[in-house]
Amino acid sequence: MREPTPTEAVDLVGRFEAGQEIPENMRGDVRLLGSLLGRVLRESGSPGLYEDVERLRIATIQAYTDETPEAFERATAVADSFSVARADEVARAFTAYFHLVNLAEEHQRVRILRDRDGQPERADATDSVGGAFTSLTAEIGSEKALERLQALRFHPVFTAHPTEARRRAVSTGIRRLSVLLDEQDAATHGGDKRRRQRQMLEEIDTLWRTAPLRPEKPSPTDEVRAVMAVFDDTLFTSVPQVYRRIDDTLQPGLSGHAAPVVRPFVRVGSWVAGDRDGNPFVTASITRKAAGIASEHVLLGLERATSRIGRGLTLDGTSTPPSDELMSLWRQLRASDEEAAADIAKRSPDEPHRRIVLLVARKIAATRTRNADLAYGDPEELLADLRIVQDSLVAAGAARQAYGNLQELIWQVETYGFHLAELEVRQHSAVHKKVLEELEAGGARSEQTEEVLEVFRSIAFIQERFGPRAAGRYIVSFTQSAEDLENVHKLARFAMGADSAVPVLDVVPLFETFADLQAAPGILAEIIDHPTFAARLTATERRLEVMLGYSDSSKDVGPVAATLALYEAQAKIAAWAKDENIELTLFHGRGGALGRGGGPANSAILAQPPHSVDGRFKLTEQGEVIFARYGDATIAKRHIDQVAAAILQASSPSNETRNSSAAETYADIAATMDSASRERFFSLVKAPGFAPWFATVTPMEEVGLLALGSRPARRGLSVESLEDLRAIPWVFAWTQARINLAGWFGLGTALEAVGDEERLKKAYAEWPLFRTMIDNVGMSLAKADDRIARRYLELGDRQDLADLVMDEMTLTQSWVIRIAGGTGLLENKPVLQRAVKLRSPYVDALSLLQLRALRALRDAPADQPTPDPDLQRLLLLSVSGVAAGLQNTG
Repeated sequence: MREPTPTEAVDLVGRFEAGQEIPENMRGDVRLLGSLLGRVLRESGSPGLYEDVERLRIATIQAYTDETPEAFERATAVADSFSVARADEVARAFTAYFHLVNLAEEHQRVRILRDRDGQPERADATDSVGGAFTSLTAEIGSEKALERLQALRFHPVFTAHPTEARRRAVSTGIRRLSVLLDEQDAATHGGDKRRRQRQMLEEIDTLWRTAPLRPEKPSPTDEVRAVMAVFDDTLFTSVPQVYRRIDDTLQPGLSGHAAPVVRPFVRVGSWVAGDRDGNPFVTASITRKAAGIASEHVLLGLERATSRIGRGLTLDGTSTPPSDELMSLWRQLRASDEEAAADIAKRSPDEPHRRIVLLVARKIAATRTRNADLAYGDPEELLADLRIVQDSLVAAGAARQAYGNLQELIWQVETYGFHLAELEVRQHSAVHKKVLEELEAGGARSEQTEEVLEVFRSIAFIQERFGPRAAGRYIVSFTQSAEDLENVHKLARFAMGADSAVPVLDVVPLFETFADLQAAPGILAEIIDHPTFAARLTATERRLEVMLGYSDSSKDVGPVAATLALYEAQAKIAAWAKDENIELTLFHGRGGALGRGGGPANSAILAQPPHSVDGRFKLTEQGEVIFARYGDATIAKRHIDQVAAAILQASSPSNETRNSSAAETYADIAATMDSASRERFFSLVKAPGFAPWFATVTPMEEVGLLALGSRPARRGLSVESLEDLRAIPWVFAWTQARINLAGWFGLGTALEAVGDEERLKKAYAEWPLFRTMIDNVGMSLAKADDRIARRYLELGDRQDLADLVMDEMTLTQSWVIRIAGGTGLLENKPVLQRAVKLRSPYVDALSLLQLRALRALRDAPADQPTPDPDLQRLLLLSVSGVAAGLQNTG
C-alpha cells in the first residue's frame, strides 16, 4: 500500500476525527494542544522528527480505519524503519500527545460538570446524593432515609501499589496546563488568549524536555509525599464542599444559615508506608515518618483555614454579643497564651469571636510544632472550642457566620482529625507465623522478628501522638485460619511486653484466593469466639471489618469465576454478620484495571448482595486511579457524590430485592459460567510451560524494570510459577500486549456453555452483577487489538496457546456484542466508545514501537551478557506511553 499524499493525509485525519463525534470545545482543545506539540517537535533540534511522527500517525490511522492487512503491514514497516534513537524520540512524542489528549478529555468533563453545577436535578437522577436521598425517602420514608444518610460512610484507602507510570514531574506539568486551559476558557479578548497560548507552549516544551522515565524507584517516603499532594491540591477543600452541596440540595434556602443535616461521611485511609506485604523497604521507622508527614499536612491546612476564618469574623460585641461560654473560653485561652492574646485583643477591639478563632489557630500551630504548653491534646478538644464559637454566633443571631465557613472547618476537623489519613498496616500471615515460631522457641531474634515487633511499637507511638484513629487497622494478607488473626494479638503482646499496654488493634482478615473466599464465613465464625476478638467486638459495639481481594482471586481462577466467588462470599459473610448482630464493613481490594476489580465504582456498588453495603463502603484506590479520581477538584467532588449516592441506593429495599431475586433466578447460569470459565482458564494457565511463555510474549519481565513504585514486582525470583507473580504485573503485562486477558478470559466459553442468547439478554437487563460483568469486559476488549495481540503471541513458540487466547477473544467479543446490543463494542456507552476510538490508532503506534523493541530483545543471542540498553529504554518508553494511552496500567 502506498503512502498517502499530504492532501490525502489531511483528509484521512479529518474523516477519522469527524467520525468520533468529539464535542466542539474538546475538539478545539485537542487541536490547540496538538498544534502546540507539533511546534515543539519542529523546534526540538532533531531534524525530521515532526515529519516522522506524522508518517507513523497517518499510517496507524489508515490501518485503524482501513483494517486491511496491507495497511497494517505498512504501519508496521514505518515503525520498523526508524533507528532506535529516532524510535525513542517518536515514542516520547506520542506519549506527550496522550498526556495532552487526556488533559483535554478531563477538561471537557470538568466543563460539563461545572455547567451542570447549580442546575436543578432531574427528578429521576439518583447518581447524586440529593437524588438518591429523594428516591430512598419514597421507599422508606423521610425519617429512616435521614438516619441512613447520617450513618453513611465512604472510606477510600490510598495505596502505593506501583500502577502510576507517570512521573510526578509530568503530572505537575499537566496540572499547570490544566490551569492555563481554564484561564483560556475565561479569557475575553485575543491578547489574553495569545498570552495563555505562549504559556502553554512553554509548558508543553517543558513536558517534551522532561525525562518521561523515573531514574530510580521512588522510596516509600516519596510515595507518601505524592499522595499528600492530592490532599493539599483537592481533598482538603473538596470534601467539605461535597457536604455543602448535599446540604444545599436537602435544605434549599436554609443551608449555610441553619444547622446542617449532613454529617461528614468521608474517611480517608492509607496503605502508603504501611503496607509491608512483600515490600522490604517499608519499615517501622518509615511508618512513623509517614504518620508525621500526614499530620504536618493536615494541621497546616487547619491552621491556615482557621486563621483565614478568624480574620474575617469582624463582628463587634454589640451587634453579635458573645455567650458566657465564649467569654469563659477567652479567659482560658488568654491565660495560656497571654502575649499573643494581648496583641490579638489590641488588633480586634470588641471582636470577641475573632479573638477566639485567631487564638485557636495559634493552638493548632502549637500542635503542629509540638509545643506541649499550648497544643491541643486531640481533635475533640479543637472541635469543642469551635462549637463554642458556633453556638455563640447562633445565640447572637449570626447564623450565617456560624454555619458558613466555620461549619466547613468543623467538617474538615471531623473528617481528617489531626492525622489526615487512617494509616493501615498490612503483612502476610506466613510472616507472622514464622516470627511467632521463633519467639516461642526462645533464643536470639532475627532481624525480621525485631522489625515485625517494632511495627507494633510504632502503632502504639502513632496512637499516643495522633490519637487512636491515626492507626490501628492491621490487615492480614492470605488469611486462611482464625489462628492467622489471633497471631497478630500474640505478636502485639510480645512487642509491648508485660508492663506496657498493647495498642488498640482492629485485625482485618484479607481473603484473596478462591479457596480462602469459600472458607471465609467459617473462619469468621471461629475468630469471634477468641477472647481478644470478642473483647474488641464489645468495645466497638460489634463492628467488624473484612477485606476481600480481587486481584489474586482473578489470577487464581480467572475473572468470571472470581467475580461470582466474590459475590457469593459477600452474600454469605453479610448473612452471617446479620445473624450475629455484627455491623459489617466489607473492604474491597480493587485495582484500577478491570482484571483487578476496577471499573466504575458506583455500578459495582449497586450490584452488591443484600446487606453487604448497609451504608458503608470501603475500597482501595491505587496508582493512576488516585490522580484520575481525586487529582482535579471538580472531578473529585463528582466522584465522591456519585459513590455516596450509590452507597445510599445499594441498601434500598428495591435494589436489595432486585439483586437477591436476580441471583436466585439466574443461579443456574452462574453455576454454568463458573464451571465453564474456570475449566477454560485452567486449560491456559495450567498448561505445561505457560509461565515462561507468558513472560516471552508479553513485556512482563521488563515491566519489573520500570521505576513505578517502591514495591517489588513479584514475591519470588522465578517466572516458572504464577503463584509468586503479583497481580499487578500480571494485569499490566497483558494490557501492554493489547490482549487484556486478565479482564475477560473465559467469559466467551462461559456464555457459550449457557447458550441461551435470549435468556442471557434478559439476565443483562435484570441482573446487576451480570450487567456489570458484561460492560466491564466490553471496556476491556475495546482497549485490546487482535492484530497487535497476534504479533505479541508470535513471539512465543506455542501456537496452541496463542490460538487458545485468540479463539477465546473472538468468542468473548461476539457474545458481549450480542448481549449488550448493537454491532460493536461499547455502542451502549458512546462517550467511552469515543474516547477509546480516539486513542486507538495512536496507542497502536506505540504498540508497534514496543513490539519492534521486544522482538529485538527476544531475538538477541543467548550468549549476550546484558540486554541492549537502547532497546530496553525504547521498550520502557513505549510501556509508559501505552499506559498513558489506555489510561490504566494495573
